[in-house]
Amino acid sequence: MHPAIELSLFASGAFLMTGLLTGIWKWVCIHRSDTATAPAYVDIAHRASLMYAFAAMVITNFVQFSPYSVTITFWATAAPLFFFAIAIIFYIVHGILRDTDNQFLRPHKLGTMTLPSGLIVLLMLALIIGEVGGFGLLFWGFVQTVMLA
Repeated sequence: MHPAIELSLFASGAFLMTGLLTGIWKWVCIHRSDTATAPAYVDIAHRASLMYAFAAMVITNFVQFSPYSVTITFWATAAPLFFFAIAIIFYIVHGILRDTDNQFLRPHKLGTMTLPSGLIVLLMLALIIGEVGGFGLLFWGFVQTVMLA
């Protein structure tokens, strides 16, 4: 099996399991709340995990049509999956800390720390390049292999 397929299937399973577990966390928060709501980032972690599980499966399908080397295909697959995982981790951390309901609100908080705005911009640029660039390469590979062949 192609290493990129193994990676994307593993990521899909890990994201789905995270979605299921954060769903339990969300339910516990709702159950204990006077307003029957969960903290914003508990809810976001739950929904994003489920969404990224399916996104990883979509990536798996595009890997199968990649005309590129195993190495290029692997890294084009790994880049978006890495940033999906980092996003989920940050959502979970914000959910645990209950430090914000908007991680982009200035000043940028992570618990009691204040993060520099420049760092957030750099992280977002890296995320954009990794997610759009990685999947864009896989999608273009599909177009070359299937649509233009």
